[in-house]
Amino acid sequence: MVVCVHRVTFMDLSLHNRKRLSASMVAVLLMISSAIGQGLDNLWMGGYENFSPPPWGGSDVDFVTGSPVISLQARDIDLYHTATNITDASGNLLFFTNGVVVGKQDGDTMQNGSGLNPSDYTDNWYPAGLLLYQANLIIPDPGDPNHYYLFHSTIDNLPAFTPQYLYVSVIDMSLNGGEGEVVSKNLAIFDGPLQIGRLNAVRHGNGRDWWVYAHEYNSDVFLRWLVTPQGPSGPLSQNVGLYKPLDAGQVVFSQDGQRFAYYTGDTTGLDLFDVDRCDGTFTYAGHVDVDSVQYGVGVSFSPSGRFLYLSAVTELYQVDADATDLQASLTVIAVWDSTYSPGFPFRTVFGASKLAPDGKIYISTMNSTDKLHVINQPDSLGLACDVVQNGITLPTYWKNSIPNHPNYHLGALDGSICDSLGLGVVDRKPEFNLTLFPNPNAGAFTLSFAPQPVAGWLVVYDVNGRLVHSEGIAPWSQLKRMHLVLPAGVYQCRLIFGGSVAVRRFVDSSH
Repeated sequence: MVVCVHRVTFMDLSLHNRKRLSASMVAVLLMISSAIGQGLDNLWMGGYENFSPPPWGGSDVDFVTGSPVISLQARDIDLYHTATNITDASGNLLFFTNGVVVGKQDGDTMQNGSGLNPSDYTDNWYPAGLLLYQANLIIPDPGDPNHYYLFHSTIDNLPAFTPQYLYVSVIDMSLNGGEGEVVSKNLAIFDGPLQIGRLNAVRHGNGRDWWVYAHEYNSDVFLRWLVTPQGPSGPLSQNVGLYKPLDAGQVVFSQDGQRFAYYTGDTTGLDLFDVDRCDGTFTYAGHVDVDSVQYGVGVSFSPSGRFLYLSAVTELYQVDADATDLQASLTVIAVWDSTYSPGFPFRTVFGASKLAPDGKIYISTMNSTDKLHVINQPDSLGLACDVVQNGITLPTYWKNSIPNHPNYHLGALDGSICDSLGLGVVDRKPEFNLTLFPNPNAGAFTLSFAPQPVAGWLVVYDVNGRLVHSEGIAPWSQLKRMHLVLPAGVYQCRLIFGGSVAVRRFVDSSH
């Protein structure tokens, strides 16, 4: 039974006075506008605390330049399965969490950041971090650009091994000189057994608010909370899809917010849903049995939302969500290649996965290894998707430190009945806010642009109108780093999405 133990209000979740809503609307619009640019979900953090030299310590994978930049990090907090973070609109870290503590930019604990998720299970993993997929989620406050809601859960019921509560904590980044503070902590907004983790969110069709989801244990009930400038409210409940016993795996929304996938490979396989971003409800769209897997772990959509990728320990599958027969579209695209890293028994099998800002899907290895798998062309059918096992080598060991980021860049559902705030215009920014830097350059430059929900095309012409370069741009990309070998001269760069074109000229100063 769904129990709403407390309807969270705007005042409940803050220990500090807030600006009046009418005065904060300008800030909200600026926040939404800036969220369309780079940042917010560019940074993936993982690894161990800095107790010994590499391969111990932390590793960061940063996509803000358009390609993954991997770096060694010294921090005082481990990041295991329950790891997520958020950056500002320029890609700079704001805070992170491992489900036990909240960390600040320097890698240490934020003020009032310890003591998340009180339970015996949490105590067993203090301060290393919880070993639960998708057990925390960060949502920007639609009413205040300095405030963030952290939704989180742990294991409360033993030996049943289920969460009993869903909590919300509030982080205020305006405090302590910009280092932030947890100003409200562990407010229970749901009391009743839940599935482990499975927290995810999609932006409301009005382009400002958020729908946040969890799933009840031993039921077919999805729970959802609406996050507005007044705070989170709910839950609302919906009986949809198959009955879910205790299971393991991931859930994910497509980048356009129109599809949702719930995956576990034991008894229930993959459930696919269509999403109504206006009222937050799901429509059941189909099921895929994945009987041959050991158990289900990870699921990711391709950038277009057409293909799903299912991690199943020693097998990796693709499903065509557009297929008339979903079950018939299930295809094995990779089998574990028997790699151990750094050695036996640490298998680099297929674990939690996530679509990255560069349009590729990265897959963790379920063990403390220094590898990530990569799907280079996830919008291609079958083996053309180009799976590269152990394609990324990290400077330290990770567990399953794939962050649980929603699509922070998703705008209003333009033209729909719920685009009541008129924010759909944000999605139609003139020329996609295209910038090109540095300029002049020697053929090495970066394009920055607002993410688009469709694939695009990049073309470069010389001063005489001759085509000198062309390549595709993945949906929801934000940046593109270019390395062209061209004669010195003036060139025109065109970025094309649908019928819209943005143009920038640049000077190649090569000699």
